[in-house]
Amino acid sequence: MTKLRLAIVGAGPAGIYAADLLQKAERHFDISIDLFEQLPAPYGLVRYGVAPDHPRIKGIITALREVLDSGVIRFFGNVRYGVDITLDDLKKHYNAVIFATGAIRDADLDIPGIDLEGSYGAADFVSWFDGHPDVPRTWPLEAQSVAVIGNGNVALDVSRILAKHADDLLPTEIPANVYEILKTSPVTDVHVFGRRGPAQVKFTPLELRELGEVPDVDMVVYDEDFDLDEASKVAIETNKQVFVINKVLNQWREREVGSASRRLHLHFYAKPLEVVDDGTGRVGAIRYERTEPDDAGGVRGTGEIREIPIQAIYRAVGYFGSPLDGIPFDERHGVIPNHEGQVLDEDNEILPGVYATGWIKRGPVGLIGHTKSDAMETLEHLKRDQANWWTPASPEEESIEELLRSRGVVWTDIEGWHRLDQHELALGAAEGRTRIKVVPRDEMVEISKA
Repeated sequence: MTKLRLAIVGAGPAGIYAADLLQKAERHFDISIDLFEQLPAPYGLVRYGVAPDHPRIKGIITALREVLDSGVIRFFGNVRYGVDITLDDLKKHYNAVIFATGAIRDADLDIPGIDLEGSYGAADFVSWFDGHPDVPRTWPLEAQSVAVIGNGNVALDVSRILAKHADDLLPTEIPANVYEILKTSPVTDVHVFGRRGPAQVKFTPLELRELGEVPDVDMVVYDEDFDLDEASKVAIETNKQVFVINKVLNQWREREVGSASRRLHLHFYAKPLEVVDDGTGRVGAIRYERTEPDDAGGVRGTGEIREIPIQAIYRAVGYFGSPLDGIPFDERHGVIPNHEGQVLDEDNEILPGVYATGWIKRGPVGLIGHTKSDAMETLEHLKRDQANWWTPASPEEESIEELLRSRGVVWTDIEGWHRLDQHELALGAAEGRTRIKVVPRDEMVEISKA
């Protein structure tokens, strides 16, 4: 029977689910799957992109771990594609590769002043408070009034972490350095801006509810934002998720505010126009235009300009993919150009043996359910493309280990991840917490290899 030697680059949910679905799929060939990850630990954005006070979402890790522990997949952590291994290496040792590298950069927000000192990307902030090993250990939390631009779940995560008191995060797996810095934050007001109305937000009801449960933080919404047009009313009546969101927001309108030490303001119908310089090159205010419904489900400008003093701004307008060495890349959309997961070259022709799945394939949209269906689509093409698979010169499983060893690459494996996982859990248990993450990369590798 033919054997497929498959490399998957990226060990987040997209890569792991692709491996799992392939090993369970009906097929006429054997498989051997190697999963490559640039970080020493697996799970991608579930480990480094979900706020630490979201243990329910992190429960996804349990399912991912079962896949990695199945014994069918080999994990090579701390291996950088384009540095430690190349596309030519993969062609020499495998029949095909699936790229599942996700989207970890912040999308741009093209308004004047966005590059002033005190302006940050939400993805960078999330990486910091999640203990990503490749970002600085410090963060400048010096502002009393902060703006967050965006109406999706990442905007809510950023806003909640900024507004929440550090001690309320202690039961979570928040890294020690993050806790110490959050504890010194002088923030009193966090302003969240979205250019459309409350019936068009991209939050999920669960995320929104959690926001309203943060201790000693007033939720401030404005009555002027709830004069709804017909399209919004229809959305509330016909979409259960929008109905729940509208209900939560209207409950907040009835709350008394003024007793909490911090406030989280939700501004709808607010289109950011400019980040205003305070005269020293730093963020001093946000200037925005009041919008209104256009009777077609969108919004239009009213010409009314407003300004709120702030000292820091976070853009949470989406994630963006990064180019990969030797692989075509769509700079406009931040994805690998593809047809249903089959990677396309500059002439729009299919590149044999090269596939994509997850956010690097479709952009940063959709939840775990989308990730699975996305992988199934890609795998259907992979299975049908057997005649166009690469013919590797050295397909033996030990040959890739020999290559990495010859280049001095120190990689981590499944057993190493188990050691690091148990170490972090033990650190947490000693202080009555779920987990305390090890942050420095070299320390993660050292514990994994012990």
